[in-house]
Amino acid sequence: MRAVAFDLFGGELDVRDLTDPSPARHGVVVRVEATGLCRSDWHGWQGHDPDIKVLPHVPGHELAGVVEAVGADVRGWRPGAQVTVPFVCACGSCGACATGDQQVCERQTQPGFTHWGSWADLVAIDHADVNLIALPEEMAFTTAASLGCRFATAFRAVVQVGKVRPGEWVAVHGCGGVGLSAVMIAAAAGARVVAVDVSSDALHLAEGAGATHFVNATAGDSADQVRELTRGGAHVSIDALGSSSTCASSVLGLRRRGRHVQVGLLPGGQTPVPMDRVIGHELRLLGSHGMAAHAYPAMLELIRSGTLHPDQLITRTIGLADAGKALVAIGSVPGVTMIVP
Repeated sequence: MRAVAFDLFGGELDVRDLTDPSPARHGVVVRVEATGLCRSDWHGWQGHDPDIKVLPHVPGHELAGVVEAVGADVRGWRPGAQVTVPFVCACGSCGACATGDQQVCERQTQPGFTHWGSWADLVAIDHADVNLIALPEEMAFTTAASLGCRFATAFRAVVQVGKVRPGEWVAVHGCGGVGLSAVMIAAAAGARVVAVDVSSDALHLAEGAGATHFVNATAGDSADQVRELTRGGAHVSIDALGSSSTCASSVLGLRRRGRHVQVGLLPGGQTPVPMDRVIGHELRLLGSHGMAAHAYPAMLELIRSGTLHPDQLITRTIGLADAGKALVAIGSVPGVTMIVP
């Protein structure tokens, strides 16, 4: 198969011919029709993810495609099925899975991290009966692939973890793929959304996604601006980028008893959090890590009904040959980039 791979962390990414994967007894191999370019891929390439232990490595964890081969123990799937998967692939049998919390599975696998990913013609997915999601017939593969990490993660962060309610103020720090998804979902939930970014182009896309107020973080303290716009602070604030500054600004932009949701991955090392504010204002700090396959139907129904439009967040489509260059320059092009092998 053709795949994008790297031999050194931070090193060259090139397209090469690699051995086709084989399905585990409980897994499948999917022929990739579309796969996403995500900041998490950048973290993996830079060596920030401890799950990447063996090089060369193939990135990619957001995907949609067609089942190519099926393991002997798989019961619910056959070749030819059109599918997507969460980026957290659960084992289905640990304590977390038994309670329905597959997104924090104790033995999770993640394509592009624990094993070769989807920047390739083919990708192996474990525990297919737990993790595969059938695509609606009318859904494009590019739209489906955009759900796997960013949109599904944002959906759970806004709806299930942040518990955003109509009329609340929601601040979204970082308007890349996750942030734009969070803006769209929060606006659809009836919230008043403040988009925060350093890029005017990204803020323009956030307006199209449903944000009504905007903070350019280069124009002064973003937390101060959020508190002023919301007359006291956001009820819910989401760090969709993942840096010490956006995390702190998200917390400091909350009103009393507000909820901070950390979605963006933070590089290793210390991340100062203003705990005096957390204590004094009784803030809640929450983490959100993907979404289990069994929780997808509610999100898919909102897409089917036209309430949510994840396809509108896709701003470019590229081939495998351009994926490496796009990863090096990630963040320079607003919106969601999809790769079509």
